[in-house]
Amino acid sequence: MEDFRKWECIVCGWIYDEAEGLPEEGIPPGTKWEDVPHDWVCPDCGVGKEDFDMIPLEGSGKSY
Repeated sequence: MEDFRKWECIVCGWIYDEAEGLPEEGIPPGTKWEDVPHDWVCPDCGVGKEDFDMIPLEGSGKSY
């Protein structure tokens, strides 16, 4: 089973979920964050991918 991650915009809090993708913007479900185009921007506030942080997986045993 593949682990999909979630990435949160540090500016507005919008979340990109790899499992869901963003079909309305041409990003199919299952698209990993590294495969999202480099020029993609947050649909809510317009910042780039560099302003997103990965949300730790639940139950990973890691504390951040």
